[in-house]
This record gives sequence, structure tokens and C-alpha cells, in this order.
Amino acid sequence: MTRVLVVDDEPQIVRALVINLKARKYDVDAAADGRAALELAASRHPDVVVLDLGLPDMDGVEVIRGLRGWTRVPILVLSARHSSDEKVEALDAGADDYVTKPFGMDELLARLRAAVRRAEPVGPGEDDLTTVETEGFTVDLAAKKVNRGGKDVRLTPTEWHLLEVLVRNTGRLVSQKQLLQEVWGPSYGTETNYLRVYMAQLRRKLEADPSHPEHFITEPGMGYRFEK
Repeated sequence: MTRVLVVDDEPQIVRALVINLKARKYDVDAAADGRAALELAASRHPDVVVLDLGLPDMDGVEVIRGLRGWTRVPILVLSARHSSDEKVEALDAGADDYVTKPFGMDELLARLRAAVRRAEPVGPGEDDLTTVETEGFTVDLAAKKVNRGGKDVRLTPTEWHLLEVLVRNTGRLVSQKQLLQEVWGPSYGTETNYLRVYMAQLRRKLEADPSHPEHFITEPGMGYRFEK
């Protein structure tokens, strides 16, 4: 059974999450501050953490950094903070996804399920991810090729590198800073116009309707997400 650690100092939110998660057969632990969260994570080893950033004893980003010092457990941030800088800080600290309060329970649970799926260990004998298929195109990571409608799509090296980072993080929000540093190098971090230009090119080449993308999703002010 999947174990969820809920970290929030608002009792009504904790209560709502505990009720909804237990109704869906999750085991649930709850903490009202950062210190208790870190202690519970160490003793109970949750499969996923739902974390509010506005905690009474420490900032949620400190909790993320504390967890990332020893575990890769998926962390789903739940916060009333709307500033893109704060969201990016949480993602760069190691959070896997970000949901803004007020939130829809269905969306939160869907994000949580996706985080758990991505963290599941690879089964015996399974190879690392090499091919990703969507309804419209196929990405072959090993061969560094994209096929759409039976024809290879020509991508520039930069387009391919951007696509590869997103595809290897399928379903996960990748921050602008992470994308810039992985594709263009560690000295980059603020040149978001690069991302807008190259994402537009990928959508034009791969999306059925580039103006209404289904696969290359923008999270305004935060980053991008690839969905199959």
C-alpha cells in the first residue's frame, strides 16, 4: 500500500487530504511542521510527500533540501504562494511538482498518482527508457530520432537536447532554470526567451495543433512538462 506523508499546518486541509487519501486506500501520516515532517519521513519512509511551503517552524524549501539530502521520494508541493520565483525555488530545491492553493482534489490526486508511478522501480530485466510513443509521434532516445506519421522529423541538436530532457521527465514539471542549464550550460539560468523560441519550434514540428499543445505544456513562470 502506498504511504503518503502530508505536511501542512492547516487542520482543515490535512483533514480533507487524509479523508480523500484513505478512501482511495492510501496509508497516510501527517505532520504540522517541518521538524515533525523530517522525523516522520526518516522513520516511516513514505512513498510520496505532499508538502506545504508555509510551515510555522521552517520554510518548506528547507524541508525539501533536508529530504533531498538522503532520499529521492517524490515531493508534491502544495502552497498558496503564487510568485513564480518561489515556485521555481521549490522546484530547483528538488520538488517534483507544484499545485497552487486553492486546488481541486481530483487534480491533486492525479498529480500524486503520476508522481508515484514515476518513482516506481524498474522491474527485473527491464531496460532503461529508450522509446516514448504518443498518438502523433515516437521518440527513440537511443537512436536520437523522432518519427511522425512514418517519417523522420529533422531536429536541430538544441531542439533534440530540449526534447530529450523533457521526455526523460515525462509527466514531471521541469523548471526553466533546469532546462536552461541542462541544454545550454551551467552559466545559463535566466534566458527564458531561448526556451520560448525552441519550445515553439518543437510544437510546430510535433504537435497536431501547435497553438493548443497536448504534449509540450507550459506552466507559466515555472517551466514545462511533457505529457504522452
